Amino acid sequence: MSGTPAEALRPLDPDEESLVRALGRVMYVLPRAIDADMAGERKLPLTEYTALMHLSEAPDRRMRMSDLATACHLSLSGMTRTIVRLETQGLVKRVRCEEDARGWNAVLTDEGFASLEASWPSHLAAVRRRFLDHFQGMDLAALARAFERAGTTD
Repeated sequence: MSGTPAEALRPLDPDEESLVRALGRVMYVLPRAIDADMAGERKLPLTEYTALMHLSEAPDRRMRMSDLATACHLSLSGMTRTIVRLETQGLVKRVRCEEDARGWNAVLTDEGFASLEASWPSHLAAVRRRFLDHFQGMDLAALARAFERAGTTD
């Protein structure tokens, strides 16, 4: 707790409780559902897609492993396992950091970029069907700002 006395805490009202529980379900179900959709179409698993996406957006298609792990919301060991899988498929290569010989960079290969492009339609369709279509008529910019604020750590 943040040092606030328990008596000062206000219980959740029914709408707040419903929102918090629904968010918990979305956080658990949504990534698995998108992953299943992509796997069903024989495309990249979501974790691998996300890693390749971040690499494709990085300068020279290269990121330090720790930065990539942070961008993908994975532990460094989880990111390493993902990159090893991608490396065995020829989609990524690992190279020593030039500025720090102790660190490693993940580099997106041309084959990796092509695989990302081939998986993009499946990812887009799954994201629209599983997530965005449920927010028709809502102010998505305001919703995104609220998610951004909620997603920051203090």
